[in-house]
Amino acid sequence: MPETTIEWTDRTWNPVRGCSRISPGCVHCYAERHAGRFCNGHKVIYDGDGMPGNITTVGPPGPFHLFAERRSDGAHWTGKVDLIEDKLLEPLSWRKPCRVFVNSMSDLFHENLPDEAIDRVFAVMALTPHITYQVLTKRADRMREYFGPSEEAGGMTRDVFVEGQAQSLYEKRTGEDPSMWLAVHWPLPNVWLGVSVEDQQRADERIPHLLATPAAKRFVSYEPALGPVDFNRIKNERGWFLQSVSGVIGVPDFKVSGKCLDWLIIGGESGPGARPFDIAWARQTVKQCKAAGVACFVKQLGARPKAPFEDDPTGRYYMKLKDKKGGDMAEWPEDLRVREFPR
Repeated sequence: MPETTIEWTDRTWNPVRGCSRISPGCVHCYAERHAGRFCNGHKVIYDGDGMPGNITTVGPPGPFHLFAERRSDGAHWTGKVDLIEDKLLEPLSWRKPCRVFVNSMSDLFHENLPDEAIDRVFAVMALTPHITYQVLTKRADRMREYFGPSEEAGGMTRDVFVEGQAQSLYEKRTGEDPSMWLAVHWPLPNVWLGVSVEDQQRADERIPHLLATPAAKRFVSYEPALGPVDFNRIKNERGWFLQSVSGVIGVPDFKVSGKCLDWLIIGGESGPGARPFDIAWARQTVKQCKAAGVACFVKQLGARPKAPFEDDPTGRYYMKLKDKKGGDMAEWPEDLRVREFPR
């Protein structure tokens, strides 16, 4: 089972490859850089006008061949997105309970991935209830469309394709023949759904879709944080503000989960060209989560954390941290040493 250095999960599972940029948070995407290193096969030399020029063979095709390419200005996704057959059934052999981040190298709800492929991924998740899956997307509108509105979650089902080893496992566990299709009831109790936001605009756009999507638990990844976000101002289409009401965030009328949000992850950007992260943004978010009773997880301060400094006339300075990702909690201000998980 692939292990990971991502602090808020135990393992990663990548049944899908490929992606494309959708917002400012994608500019320095670590997955895109990684895919560029392992695309191999052919190297495309681009002319000055940005059009493809010569193609040079540099070695055998890598796992991200055709999904990414190396250009003069770095790695780029090609826009190709596809289900990887030899990765799809991996969790069926995992016996120990764990948290699994789904598609750390892609987006399960990418517009170029058909519903049928997403169905097959959820079939595997349905057949492995001992594993907690964490699904994170920037395409919150597609996710909401796929699941349907939360009001229908009580009796809503979707037929998902079950095949090969997955079909055999289903028959062994239930004694029933799925006839290649399995009716899955939403929400799956072992699947957490989340959206990634980097600034107020993206939070305003994506979180309302998340709130309208049936889920056992809902979470937000505020990473890479590129600007301040006031999570108390977020509201869904019913006009309810995402704020503290009797100790919970939002209005308890959401039947699928006891809260609108169950978990919020915070992180600054790291890697080449990392953009600044003001720890004041983290402080505000931690306070809002605490007031609302929402689990909060500060992952890292990033490569360029900024904080108040009395002798700096600008009121800001870059913290000097030994950890290049700002992930060593011992170097953080004490009030930011928060790493909670939803119950």
